[in-house]
Amino acid sequence: MTAILDAARACLSSVFGFDSFRPGQEDIIAPILNGENVLAIMPTGAGKSLCYQLPAIIGDGLTVVVSPLIALMRDQVAQLTNYGIAAAAMNSANDAEESRRIFDLVRRRELKLLYLAPERLARPDTVDFLRRSGATRLAIDEAHCVSQWGHDFRPEYLALGEFARALGDVQTLAFTATADAATRADIAERLFDSPPRIFVGGFDRPNLTLAMQAKDSPRRQLLSFLKDRRGDSGVIYCSSRAGCEDLAQALNEAGHRALVYHAGLDKGLRESNQDSFLREDGIVMVATVAFGMGIDKPDVRFVAHADLPKSIEAYYQEIGRAGRDGLHADTLTLYGLGDVRLRRQQIEDSQASDEQKRVERQKLNALLALCEAPRCRRQTLLAYFGEITQPCGNCDLCVNGASVRDGTVDAQKALSAIWRTGQRFGTEHLINVLIGQDGEAVLRFGHDQLPTFGVGKDKSRDQWRALFRQFLAAGLMVQDLAEHGAWRITEQGGEVLRGRARIDVRTDFLKAKGKTKAARPVPAVLRNDVDQDLLAELKKLRRELATDQGIPAYAVFPDRTLIELAAERPTSLSEMRGIHGIGESKLERYGDLFLEVLLG
Repeated sequence: MTAILDAARACLSSVFGFDSFRPGQEDIIAPILNGENVLAIMPTGAGKSLCYQLPAIIGDGLTVVVSPLIALMRDQVAQLTNYGIAAAAMNSANDAEESRRIFDLVRRRELKLLYLAPERLARPDTVDFLRRSGATRLAIDEAHCVSQWGHDFRPEYLALGEFARALGDVQTLAFTATADAATRADIAERLFDSPPRIFVGGFDRPNLTLAMQAKDSPRRQLLSFLKDRRGDSGVIYCSSRAGCEDLAQALNEAGHRALVYHAGLDKGLRESNQDSFLREDGIVMVATVAFGMGIDKPDVRFVAHADLPKSIEAYYQEIGRAGRDGLHADTLTLYGLGDVRLRRQQIEDSQASDEQKRVERQKLNALLALCEAPRCRRQTLLAYFGEITQPCGNCDLCVNGASVRDGTVDAQKALSAIWRTGQRFGTEHLINVLIGQDGEAVLRFGHDQLPTFGVGKDKSRDQWRALFRQFLAAGLMVQDLAEHGAWRITEQGGEVLRGRARIDVRTDFLKAKGKTKAARPVPAVLRNDVDQDLLAELKKLRRELATDQGIPAYAVFPDRTLIELAAERPTSLSEMRGIHGIGESKLERYGDLFLEVLLG
């Protein structure tokens, strides 16, 4: 195993130009190289793609990659080709000649990676063709789409487990950025015949600044957020198509370069806008959630939500599109009571099953808990995914604080109700107990006889719902989605229940905020010794090369590479080898051109 890991490290350096693996990558790559099936949950920007690309390069046979979006396939193939790796994508955008060329490459076993949409795998001829062409490995990206508990369930993903079995003795790998415990278990059951090796990487993205604001004047708030970010690439999500159009117009009138993306646009315009965003610097994409999955642009400097996202998983995945290069990036989410009412109405009006509606309601409550959190946002966000951390100092609540009061007694009442009912019931039943509502279920279980029956009748049902969300955000309790939303008391909650700790609750949630202190400034790049004029010249050359080749600018070199070039100023091709992201293929292709700019 040592020899093959040495080969993997050598490939990492010579092909990708990286001097070391990112945290967690080697732990995942090692069992893949050993032939094991793997399910890996890694945050956006942690390098999931490398975990299946590198084994495909140094291993035998063809790796089939299931990817949900044509744009993602195209961009990943462009990057791999630029690294000198034999890769291709089969999708509906290919013309007949391109399809024939790819089929010939597969038949001759000259490809290392073949990207396919999940719909294509349902065709019997595809399975037969791949089986005869030496497919040895199946890698499934965005694997949360297979799960009923996931935030972006897609029925076409359900066939992937059968497809893997139909391929025969094929190694199966699944990757996603967002999966709680219930989602992970569902993915493992649907995609694998036997339990895979499961890796859950840390969900923290410390380079992202987290901020949320109650809506006051949303357009003014967003323009204020963008004031010092002119020239940066970013995404602003809106809940409606009309909202996208109106906001993009306002941003353009304010001097920003804003484009629109939503399902109602002409397909050609939609694809043109996406290509411009991927290949150029300084564009703000104003979009619905139709935009983003698989967008592999590393230098997005901010993501904002003009409206409340769908869930914490959706929020986490959407903000994760910022700062994939590891440099600092900002996030801002605006929310209001209207957003909450709309989202609840959407859930109730949907054609989903009663069980799925219940899950969606609980996910919405968890998101509201994040909005209303009385403590560090990152603590609340990571606790949702089962991680415990210290206050981050890099979110709006750490910097600005919040208006709070002592909520210990209220928490003890809620925790006592959970404990005395056996930690088996959800929010509404517990609130019935607290406010003294003797409904059918309360009477059937004898909960009207508990000491906690009616102890919370000084508060309304809505007030208790808000308090439960805050107690969730504070880490006093967790909700089991797979057990009908039953509340469980955490170790921290037990300390509060026994009077050994206190808890503050916010008094200002879902209210417009006044002026707050400016967030602590964070450097926009990892280096402060960069000649900005030289950096601009390097970016200009990158843009020209990308335009000539019809590929995204970052497929030439990402921002981090250009920043290191401008800071280190290598004077020879040999010195350029030590720069992040410059492997042998890119050094041969671009080295002389960039060296000419560096030497001036």
